[in-house]
Amino acid sequence: MTRAPTNLLTVRNLLLAHLNVDPDRVRSQDLEPAEVGIVGDASHRGGYHCGSDRVVAGDYSVVESPRDRNGLTLDAAALDVGQFEVRSGGRTHDLRSFSVWCVGQCAANAPDTRDIREIIYSPDGRVVRRWDRLNRRSTGDNSHLWHTHFSFFRDAIKAGRDQTPLFRRYLTTIGLIEGDDMTPQEHAWLETIHRNLTVLDGRNPVGQVYTRMAMGEDHLNTSYVVPHPSLQSLGAQLSAVQTALSQLAGKDVTDEPAIIAGVLAGLTPEKIAAAIPPTLARQVAEELARRLAS
Repeated sequence: MTRAPTNLLTVRNLLLAHLNVDPDRVRSQDLEPAEVGIVGDASHRGGYHCGSDRVVAGDYSVVESPRDRNGLTLDAAALDVGQFEVRSGGRTHDLRSFSVWCVGQCAANAPDTRDIREIIYSPDGRVVRRWDRLNRRSTGDNSHLWHTHFSFFRDAIKAGRDQTPLFRRYLTTIGLIEGDDMTPQEHAWLETIHRNLTVLDGRNPVGQVYTRMAMGEDHLNTSYVVPHPSLQSLGAQLSAVQTALSQLAGKDVTDEPAIIAGVLAGLTPEKIAAAIPPTLARQVAEELARRLAS
C-alpha cells in the first residue's frame, strides 16, 4: 500500500504549523490539513502521488529519470499545497506568491531545490503552468488553479533526505519564522569548512598524522628529532619547572648567617664606630677593656 514518507510528512507539518493560523476552526484564509496531501486517493493510479503498488506501465514518474527508477518504493513522492492567505511583514502572502517564489528558487537551481522534479501551479488563478527540471512538460490540469503540486525525485524520498529547507526558507523570507541570514551557498561553504576542520580530528587517519606531528613524532621516521618545540618537549619543560617549584616549596630559602656575613663584609671599623651612638660606644669600649684585661 502506498504510504506517506516521513520526510514529506515533516514538510506537511511545517507548513500547517505556520499557515494554518487558526487550527481550531476551518477558515478560507488558512491552509487546512485536508488541503495538504501526499498519497493519492484509492482510485489514483500513476504519478508521484503513488508508490510502487500503484504505478502504471510507462509511468512518467518512474521511467523518465534514473533517480526515479532507482528510488521507486511504496512511498509517494509528491506534495499538494492548497490555498491560504497570511499577513506578514506588512504584506499579504498566498498560494500564488508562494508558488512563484518556489519556482524561482528551482529555476535558479538553489541547493535546497535539487530534489524537486516539478512544480505544477498557477501564478494568477487563471492559467496553469509547470516547471519541469527535465524540461518534458509545461502545463497541467485545471485542478492546479487552486492547489500547487510538488514532485520529488524518488531517490531523495527513498534516502529519507530532509525536504524542509526550501519551505523553511520561504517561511523565514516572509517573516513567519525566525532564521539565520545565511544563503544556501553560505551554508554550503560552512559545511565545507566544518568538513575540512574535522579532518584534523584525532579519530581521523589524517588527523592522527597531525597529532603525531604536534607531538614531535615523524610518522615515517620515528628517530627524527624535530628542530622546533613540540608538545612533548614543551611538556617535558613544564614538568621540570613543576618539579623545581615543588622542591623549593619545602625549603627555607632565607639564609640569615649569609646575609649578616655579607653586610659585615662591607663595613670598615670606622663605619662601624660612626654608626654606634656615644652612650653605646662607651659601653662597648668598657666591655672590650674588661675582656682584654681578663
